[in-house]
Amino acid sequence: MSVWPSCRARQVLSALLRIGWTEKRRSGSHRTMTRLGWPDFVFAFHESEEIGPRMLARISRRTGLRPEDL
Repeated sequence: MSVWPSCRARQVLSALLRIGWTEKRRSGSHRTMTRLGWPDFVFAFHESEEIGPRMLARISRRTGLRPEDL
């Protein structure tokens, strides 16, 4: 069983903003996020889209997001 819950993309995006990521640019639903000390990350989900545990684990490896940040 995964430690990651499934949740909406809007919730993940707000968690990324809380931990220090900022939106560098946007093209449709693709947002390029930036944070000092990390490579840029493209967040490519519609806000109401459901993100599952496996994808959240992949996002966390690239962004430093933790389950308690959600």
